[in-house]
Amino acid sequence: MAKPVDLVEVWRGDLLECVHQGHAVVCDDTGQIIHAWGDPTALIYPRSSCKMIQALPLLESGAGAHLVGEQLALCCASHKGAAIHTDRIGAWLKDLGLSDDDFRCGPEMPRDQDARYKVIRAFQEPCQIHNNCSGKHAGFLTLTKHLKAGPDYELIDHPVQQACKAAFEEVTQETSPMYGIDGCSAPNHACTLHGLARAMAFFASAQDRSDTRSTAAAKLVAAMATFPELVAGETGACTDLMRAMNHKVAIKTGAEGVFIAIIPEKRLGVALKIVDGATRASEAAISAILVKLGVLDPNHPAAIARMRPPVTNRRDIVTGRIQPSAALL
Repeated sequence: MAKPVDLVEVWRGDLLECVHQGHAVVCDDTGQIIHAWGDPTALIYPRSSCKMIQALPLLESGAGAHLVGEQLALCCASHKGAAIHTDRIGAWLKDLGLSDDDFRCGPEMPRDQDARYKVIRAFQEPCQIHNNCSGKHAGFLTLTKHLKAGPDYELIDHPVQQACKAAFEEVTQETSPMYGIDGCSAPNHACTLHGLARAMAFFASAQDRSDTRSTAAAKLVAAMATFPELVAGETGACTDLMRAMNHKVAIKTGAEGVFIAIIPEKRLGVALKIVDGATRASEAAISAILVKLGVLDPNHPAAIARMRPPVTNRRDIVTGRIQPSAALL
């Protein structure tokens, strides 16, 4: 097994103060690796980076045939709980004849500042709809209703989660050896970096095919790229970088330093894992890979802000910098 490699450096003045190591893989539409750093066989939990895979059964079953692009983007989202997110998900729940109590994701204080202050000023507690995964769970509820299944859709033996597992193993082309329970209570299945990149390459080439799964995958990719503000939220890395790439690439972060990219024009899939789970490193590394692949302008403000951000102190004095390692470049 190959060791992780240096991917991102943190400098303070002229001293290299910190190094973030990780693994990354770029796959083409045949599943072949065209670039790799570290160990492609490293086993990871994709966390929220694989939400588009978890949304496949929703569309393949026909349960989501009536859903619009904004709703599909929210299925793949780790949103901030802003009004643009919760208003849409609230309307979706109403259409289903359901309420916040039907969610199984748990309450979360909104990550959006305005929404968070609104909850605090009203002396309220956050609801499950504020959970960054509530869009995914609205998709789960839609499929649950379609299947006429029980309400505990988050359990591993529920038909919804069994369908998600089957889709996950089929697009990664791997049998998952284990699963963990994600922050939103849904199962998250382990795979290798190669398997995750292979799955993303499947999504990247989906528009070339007309089968049911590929049609579903293409719709999800288009929704993510078209509505990046729903996938993340204003100022989010996914939102800013998808806009910087003119809505031609879909990217998605996951907890603990995971990031994926889906590049339809090049039929490429990317999977990245920072070993120590640092978000600043995963954002810098995915930006560098997107630049390397020719889909992100290194001089775009969003690219600079994520790939080479300055390190500042509390007086806003620049004290250092974050940058991709020589190996990554």
